[in-house]
Amino acid sequence: MERWVGRVALVTGASVGIGEAITRSLVRHGMIVVACARGVDKIQAMKLELEAESACGKLHPIQCDLTQKDQIAAMFKEIKKEYKVVHVCINNAGISFEAGLIKSNPEDWQMVLDVNIMALCICTQESIKLMLENKVNDGQIIHLNSMSGHRVVGESFYCGTKYMVTALTEGLRNELRAMKTNIRVCGISPGIVETEFAFRKLHQDPAECTFYQENPGLKAEDVANQVIHILQQPAHVQLHDILMRATEQVL
Repeated sequence: MERWVGRVALVTGASVGIGEAITRSLVRHGMIVVACARGVDKIQAMKLELEAESACGKLHPIQCDLTQKDQIAAMFKEIKKEYKVVHVCINNAGISFEAGLIKSNPEDWQMVLDVNIMALCICTQESIKLMLENKVNDGQIIHLNSMSGHRVVGESFYCGTKYMVTALTEGLRNELRAMKTNIRVCGISPGIVETEFAFRKLHQDPAECTFYQENPGLKAEDVANQVIHILQQPAHVQLHDILMRATEQVL
């Protein structure tokens, strides 16, 4: 990870779960991490914790609602002003409702699309723009996809957005190759991960939710370790899509 020390990474949905684990890991490896979420109180607390343990990187919290294009634009304006560039863009933010195709409403579909697809595409586009402006030829884009982007289990609309992420990952790889740049893209597709995701989706109090007792999953740190694995690869190696799930998970 030596070549990434002092370089800038953007992590979306960084306040909890996988995003939090990735943010902590990158700061501990010496990167400057721009960490965004709708609420930044938890990121501010994380910043103080990392400073107290003398982590060698830096954490820069930014409040950003990824469903609002003007807020994404403002975030990148701040990044450009402070750091000029993004070297690593990690599109971690994602949401799911009990959103099927028959009984759900278009407003729920739109919110899932705005976060899972539109924000991912905009953040990717803006990050690559800064890479090219600053002649960064070894940047890395990472999409937090899902096993639901490779087989349909559970909410069909959520799976549909993740299948789209699978297609967008390959589409971006093709575009980058056509541009003759060494910027790389990789998707990470975890199965069940023990985070706040199930509580939010099921609208349950964490103390009352038994989902993870009944469905053992990965830890957020397991996914963060794959981010480090991707960044450690030499220039001639592109990891394209990492599928991972708990050994006990069946589907």
